[in-house]
This record gives sequence, C-alpha cells and structure tokens, in this order.
Amino acid sequence: MSDIFREIEQSHEAKYKLDEEQHFKVQCRRNRLFGLWAAERLGYAGSEVGAYAYALVHLDLEKPGHVDVAKKVADDLHSAGVAVEAREIHAALARSHLTAVDQVTAAYPMPLDRDHVQVGG
Repeated sequence: MSDIFREIEQSHEAKYKLDEEQHFKVQCRRNRLFGLWAAERLGYAGSEVGAYAYALVHLDLEKPGHVDVAKKVADDLHSAGVAVEAREIHAALARSHLTAVDQVTAAYPMPLDRDHVQVGG
C-alpha cells in the first residue's frame, strides 16, 4: 500500500516539475518576443535587437514578474520619443505570452525527463 502512495507522490512531484519548467520556458519566450516587438518600435537593428530582447529576459530573471518588464519597455519607448500608449504595451505583452505558449507547447509536447514518465499504471 505504501508503494502506491509513493507512486502517487512521485507522480505529483513530476507533474509539478513539468508545470514549472513549462511556465519558465513560456516566461522567457514571452519576454524575448516582447523584446523583439519593443526593439522594432525603438528602431533597433542587427545585434541591438537580440541584445534588447535578451536584456528583458535577464531582467525578468532578476526581478520576477511582468510588471518590471513592461515598465522598462514603456520607459525605453518614452525616452526614445516613441508615442505608445500603456494599453498597447500591455496588449503586445499579452500577444507575446499567447505566442510563447503556442511555441513552447509545440516545441515541447512531451515530457523531457525520465522523472516525467507516467507512474502507477
């Protein structure tokens, strides 16, 4: 009987791990896509585009949450003299999130690790 409970516990742990991995990947992808959108608005080209997108991913790792990312983009756009409303920035962030979910789900449709296998039957 204790084996069954251990298998259930392992199953829940594996599910939690998979969910957290997916969430992390989606957040990073969202921030990169949002950074690409913002870099285009800022008029960046070449390596500046990738560097800006990377900076947003890195910012979210330092200060988790989308608020800091959106604020940085808003401040950068404002400093560059680009007229963009807050709702447009938040809409772009939301679109980036939806695209990131689609891309991550398509890229990683199955569990990646041996501890993500179905247990208990």
